[in-house]
Amino acid sequence: MNQLRPNPQQIYQKWCEQGILLADERAELADIKDNTGEIDDRFYRDLEFGTGGIRGTLGMGTNRMNRYTVRLTAQGLADYVKSQNGCDAGVVIGRDTRHYSDVFANETARVLAANGIKVYLFDDVHATPEVSFAVRYHKAAAGVMITASHNPKEYNGFKAYGADGGQFPPEGSDILVKAMNSYDIFGDVAVIDDAALAESPLIMHIGAEVDEAFLQSVQSVSINPEAVAAVADDFKVVYTPFHGVGLRPVTEILRRIGVKHVIVEPIQAVPDPNFSSVKSPNPEEKDGFAAAIELAKKEGASLIIGTDPDADRMGVVVRDSDGEYQILTGNQVGALLCEYVLSAKHAKGLLTPKSTLIKTVVTTEIAQAIADHYGAQLINVLTGFKYIGEQIAEFEQSGNNVYEFGFEESYGYLPGTYARDKDAVGASMLIAEMAAVYQSRGMTLYDALQELFKKYGCYRELTISVALPGKDGMEKMNAIMNGIRENMPNEFGGIGIMTKQDFLQNKQHNPDGTVSTIGDYPASDVLKFWLEDGVTFIVVRPSGTEPKIKLYLGTAAPTVQAAEHQVSFIMGAVRGRLGV
Repeated sequence: MNQLRPNPQQIYQKWCEQGILLADERAELADIKDNTGEIDDRFYRDLEFGTGGIRGTLGMGTNRMNRYTVRLTAQGLADYVKSQNGCDAGVVIGRDTRHYSDVFANETARVLAANGIKVYLFDDVHATPEVSFAVRYHKAAAGVMITASHNPKEYNGFKAYGADGGQFPPEGSDILVKAMNSYDIFGDVAVIDDAALAESPLIMHIGAEVDEAFLQSVQSVSINPEAVAAVADDFKVVYTPFHGVGLRPVTEILRRIGVKHVIVEPIQAVPDPNFSSVKSPNPEEKDGFAAAIELAKKEGASLIIGTDPDADRMGVVVRDSDGEYQILTGNQVGALLCEYVLSAKHAKGLLTPKSTLIKTVVTTEIAQAIADHYGAQLINVLTGFKYIGEQIAEFEQSGNNVYEFGFEESYGYLPGTYARDKDAVGASMLIAEMAAVYQSRGMTLYDALQELFKKYGCYRELTISVALPGKDGMEKMNAIMNGIRENMPNEFGGIGIMTKQDFLQNKQHNPDGTVSTIGDYPASDVLKFWLEDGVTFIVVRPSGTEPKIKLYLGTAAPTVQAAEHQVSFIMGAVRGRLGV
């Protein structure tokens, strides 16, 4: 956990005295000179390197995303690359459409080049999964994506990848964090100027070659390439990139699999760092799909796909039996894709006892039922797609498993091993292909979901994020997690707790009163509870990327209504117990 700084005013003063500040940076600091609360919030801690990178609101300060915090992080990355003798292998750098993404990508390149490290720099904005792919394609030592994914416009971030294209490895994080904690942010970071960068022989520009290789790799995981052609004349997909980078790769991959009618929401197709047409550029929220839904009604489309600003997450809206448009949860989309992948491969004789699904511990348990039905294995990992990527690497080394599909409830899916991060491009292709298969049977994806519930039971999940910003929020979040850990509850809503799991201490409190280890998981501030009904789980964890505490709940019941009632009732009890 990042340590809180006792003297933010002193650090603020040091920043004000730096001669290298630009005029607008100096003015921004001067504007808050009499605002103690603002100074405290900007300087009470350093941005923490967690879940593969740093992320925060834009602005001057150690707790903000700016040129100097990016440079410091890049210097830590450079130290890691040099420790791996990776200077010649290089680092891939990509960026999205957010405010300052181009500036931060350039600053990262300036630091890496100053450290003698080759840089593969994307010429334009690109999807996060393509950066993961490009690390593998170029056999680079690491990668960087400048993005804050689906966060509001005030945010940006620095996401790091290891040599396998997966999120940064623990040994890399240790070296990087040690550097960030020991270096002076202004005096100890090597950086060259823009003129030297433009002339540097270390800078390699990435263009169409990688784009084409990425799209070919995505298309290679199509299971029923003939499915779209069979319904192409009447098959319509409305698509929105939420003002981000998804427009080019998603529309192109849909065209390549034969979708004739890709109808793009025109306003949200325009790159816009302010995400002006949506309340939030998050495909989890239906409000962002309002314009796309109106377009779908006009065009008579039953499927809407939306990708977040860096095109690693994907949301789906479908038309139900009453003609209304319903947004599917990440769990529901993942369940549909699990069923489609396994059923389609089973029909083609492509499944083996080694076939494996991967999901996170906070994700729907219907995946286990689906895996059991098709004789496949299922592996649970901690929250964060890096753990899915690590499992893929382990599969390749051991040969004991074959990766079929991986997903997490937060709208992240990966249909193949060409990348090691969630990929909305590949997921969009597979969703469209699946929808075409069901359309050929006279069904929509809404119908397919109801069929899934009839087959396996009515599973329902709910995720609540409680924002706890600033220093006080950080302290409250720590107090909540420590309070639960020290005084474990015995029931929620009058339903007893059967099993209690603490992933930070790797302890499982069993029904018979014994304590055992959970399994081979890295230490993580996650608490999971299984209720005595045998189907309901609750997870509490702090977010690794935002000042939030996250609550997850999943259950199953004979009917959708019963499952929804159970989720609502128990979540109310959990929030009451935690005081959030």
